[in-house]
Amino acid sequence: MRPSRYVQEPTRDAPYGDAAVRVRPRAPRRRRQVVAGTALLALLAGGVAADRVAATRAQSRTAEAFQDGMGTPERPTVHVSGFPVLTQLAEGSLRHVDITAHDIPARGTSRPLPVTRLSVGLDGLRTSGPADEARARSVTASAFLSYEDLSDALGLDLSPGDAPGRIDATAGLPLVGDIAVSTAVSAAGGNRIAFTDVRVTRGHLIPPAKALLDQALTEPVPLRNIPDGLRLRSVTTTDEGITARFTGKAVTFRTDSTTA
Repeated sequence: MRPSRYVQEPTRDAPYGDAAVRVRPRAPRRRRQVVAGTALLALLAGGVAADRVAATRAQSRTAEAFQDGMGTPERPTVHVSGFPVLTQLAEGSLRHVDITAHDIPARGTSRPLPVTRLSVGLDGLRTSGPADEARARSVTASAFLSYEDLSDALGLDLSPGDAPGRIDATAGLPLVGDIAVSTAVSAAGGNRIAFTDVRVTRGHLIPPAKALLDQALTEPVPLRNIPDGLRLRSVTTTDEGITARFTGKAVTFRTDSTTA
């Protein structure tokens, strides 16, 4: 005989004495666990989706404000770190935000030096306060300047040097030919890049060539398109260009915060 799929339990208040029983189906325990687990997963998925929407909105607002302030031709990429973002927004501060922008134009200088790529990391970015500014507890930034952009700005043909921290510069003169020099690159005060220890490696330093090189290399070149509050710490050379590294504390970004 097959076992019954029902169990019988005595009824507490049985109207017909102890012999009365109540019939009920066996509780589907496994099914209840599956339903509860599915509901929990759906709840978690909904929370993650809402958090991603909040992160996307925060990234979009930050990118728009940065583009307006820096005047970049394209909107930068922005990534908000940490989970959940909704909690960070409720607290009024994002733990860490990374921004990468390209082709930042130079402003207010006779020797415009555009930044080919700017990468900014912001810790403790406040999300409350005036709509046209944002304040970060600490900031690190890396500005990459390609040799092509440097050459256009300085009027020389720049290329990697034969030693770390040095670059080659070539000046072409009609009827005279090229003169090439090697120069050291370093950080100078006022967020400027300095060219020092200039050595002639090819050609003759005749007066016209010397004048051209002096005009391009004697005075440090200011980086005027870096957010105000950042300070240049170091300059390194690569095969593709120069990388300038910045840091800052309690930095406030405004739509007009770039150095003029």
